[in-house]
Amino acid sequence: MKITVMTADEQFITLDVDPEESVENVKALLEVETRVSLQQQQLLFNGKEMRNAERLSSVGVRDNDLVMMVLHTSAPSSRAPTNDLSFHPDGSAINPGAFQQHVRRDSDMMAQLLQRDPALAQAILGSDLNGLQNLLRERHQQRLELRRQQEEEMALMYADPFDVESQKKIEAAIRQKGIDENWAAALEYNPEAFARVIMLYVDMEVNGVPLKAFVDSGAQSTIISKSCAERCGLLRLLDQRYKGIAHGVGQTEILGRIHVAPIKIGNIFYPCSFMVLDAPNMEFLFGLDMLRKHQCIIDLKENVLRVGGGEVSVPFLQEKDIPTHFLDESRYSKQGSLGPGSLPESSGAKEKNDNMPTGSRSSGTTLSDPTRGPEFEAKIAKLVDLGFGREAVIQALSLFNGNEEQAAGFLFGG
Repeated sequence: MKITVMTADEQFITLDVDPEESVENVKALLEVETRVSLQQQQLLFNGKEMRNAERLSSVGVRDNDLVMMVLHTSAPSSRAPTNDLSFHPDGSAINPGAFQQHVRRDSDMMAQLLQRDPALAQAILGSDLNGLQNLLRERHQQRLELRRQQEEEMALMYADPFDVESQKKIEAAIRQKGIDENWAAALEYNPEAFARVIMLYVDMEVNGVPLKAFVDSGAQSTIISKSCAERCGLLRLLDQRYKGIAHGVGQTEILGRIHVAPIKIGNIFYPCSFMVLDAPNMEFLFGLDMLRKHQCIIDLKENVLRVGGGEVSVPFLQEKDIPTHFLDESRYSKQGSLGPGSLPESSGAKEKNDNMPTGSRSSGTTLSDPTRGPEFEAKIAKLVDLGFGREAVIQALSLFNGNEEQAAGFLFGG
């Protein structure tokens, strides 16, 4: 149950306690919160003093009840000296060693901490006093923030209902509460939404050379890098009349086109054509043109790629089987070149085919650049408000083609 304690300096502290908790243990929790020693505290409920040995339920304290705390100015000190257990204004202990030993000796307080704040309990049981001090400062800041929010909520409760600014603040508080509840529900029921999504890769052979192929149904064309094409012995077939520039998160040069070459998926060979890009961060991308030509099915239930309407099925690779440099999306976005998720058509890439012969120009649709405009800036502002750096937010949004939810999941999971 939750009880609210009004301290001697008229501050309100909310405690989550068991109905059978002893009054002495409640005082111990208040000692941590208020820095007022247990011996100096006197707790009153309905005007009557509650004794240390009594249980909250036995004195009639129920959920959401208010308890008053007053001070005994002449209380004896049977524990460590007050100076050793007092705190600096930033929340750190003046004598962290004495504070640590004081809490360790109190088995009831340690039991409470292990249940309600395991991180602080482990710091007290450990030997890193600097880590304990940092954690105490962090908890102090959290209490100050909570107290500030409570004060703002109390002020809004008594605000003039006809005051426009007060109503705006109330509306913002209600909206933020809804967002916080939605975020907490997502953490509990849909935690995978905050994890990094691993792209889809399969094993293929291109002209007899084994590769890890990135499967992207959002990319208009199947793409191979210059270095990969050279390794596969295909550069001799490069048609340079199809040169151009592909624009996406950044831009990269289209060196030309290889009109047909054999790829092996499973145990069957298929003809395939490629655009050749000067993209060192990507080897081979199996795009929508070949996915449609060979009637491929991306089966996420069985986690396989089915080719030829199902005549061949190859499993998508697990993260451990994918080269680490393929998974380094942040490096891709920093390089400003086309990496996974940022290729033609799916990310607004366009081809400039001014050097192509008449009748051979690409008919791909040109989309707007997602890294421009007020909508993109609004997404940046929302993610920056969650505590991420602006540069990291821009990179994440660019990586996921402006998708705010996927960018947030990447940042939380990073």
